[in-house]
Amino acid sequence: MKKPIKPITYEFLESRRDGPVERLTLNRPDVRNAFNAEVIAELTTWAQAMATDRNVRVIVIAGAGKTFSAGADITWMSKTIQYTAAQNVEDAMAASKMFACIDGLPVPVVGRVQGAALGGGAGLAAVCDVVVTEEDAIFGFTEVKLGILPAVISPFALAKIGQSVARELFLTGTRFSAARAREIGLVHAVVPAAALDETVERYVSEFLSAGPEAVAAAKGLIRHVSGLSIEEAMPSTAEALAKRRVSKEGQEGLKAFLEKRQPKWAVPKK
Repeated sequence: MKKPIKPITYEFLESRRDGPVERLTLNRPDVRNAFNAEVIAELTTWAQAMATDRNVRVIVIAGAGKTFSAGADITWMSKTIQYTAAQNVEDAMAASKMFACIDGLPVPVVGRVQGAALGGGAGLAAVCDVVVTEEDAIFGFTEVKLGILPAVISPFALAKIGQSVARELFLTGTRFSAARAREIGLVHAVVPAAALDETVERYVSEFLSAGPEAVAAAKGLIRHVSGLSIEEAMPSTAEALAKRRVSKEGQEGLKAFLEKRQPKWAVPKK
């Protein structure tokens, strides 16, 4: 049996373990779960811990209160006006590292969005593998409205929405609906508020029915293959499939299918 990892205590995050599911909540509802330096540091520490926690198979990220995340904390942003160029670079690099750590997690991450996901909040949605949102939620890459840029979130947002859509939304900073967010690939399910948790749990169950090593490998495969030509991808993708077929998990999955039973890794649906 895997040895449990001692939980870390956070000031602005609420981390709860539900069997193999890690449930993380941004816990600053009084400021609409806005980011500041402390939240960024805690999210980075949390993501680094999750990357090495082999007991975790799925992560759900949510926001406390009525809003998923409204982006940057105004108080924090006002302080950056006095920062030197070097301090601003250091500050931005910390945020970039945070998004990269979450984006690179080897397990699927489900975003549960209500209210709004603006600026960095939209960036957080972009680094989730699956995003479920209530139908009245509002999204926006709103940085240009403040005379700044959606810079550190741009690699992750572009991977989801592409350059053409980014030219519209990054340059105008306009807010857009949940339906539009689904249309452009930023989110995957738009549901009534009453169905939000049910839909999130449906995705969680789907992930828990899949081989955890295969899921991690599939997530890595997407990153590796993106940008490669078919000819460039063929050798490594063939090798990746062959490796999974002869793996212990792959053998169990194929045997379970042939024997018409659930594989050993499958978690029964609640």
